Amino acid sequence: MTDSGVGQGSGRPVLGTPDSFPERPGRFGRTGRSIALIIIGIFIAIAMGGWGYVMMSMRGNPDVPTDVIAFDVSGPTSVTITFQAHKPADREAVCRLRAVDTEHVEVGTRDVTLPKGRSDVQLTERLQTSAQATSGHVQYCYLVQ
Repeated sequence: MTDSGVGQGSGRPVLGTPDSFPERPGRFGRTGRSIALIIIGIFIAIAMGGWGYVMMSMRGNPDVPTDVIAFDVSGPTSVTITFQAHKPADREAVCRLRAVDTEHVEVGTRDVTLPKGRSDVQLTERLQTSAQATSGHVQYCYLVQ
């Protein structure tokens, strides 16, 4: 058997040495690649800043702080929620009441309008449900423009 340079007896590397391969010039030099990465980084930073601005400006109407004082699951088709909202007296607000079951699935919802004239409003509202509710709360409350 002849030694063809392959196998254990060979003193040369199987895949060659770095000197075995000619230099391959890239499409861009190191400088071109760096400039491309900088431009991509600037584009991403501008896009993220714009997205943050859009998300902050789309917040819309200011929230109204609310406190649920009590809820009463009076039967399989309704829940009574007593809550208090703190808003400016000269502004109207809309609050969404929500009832959920044991799996936290929404079984009832209703919007309630808080009129102008009073800053601290306490209301007791009955909410019709499609199934037995286990909890009732104010999902959100915001000022009307």
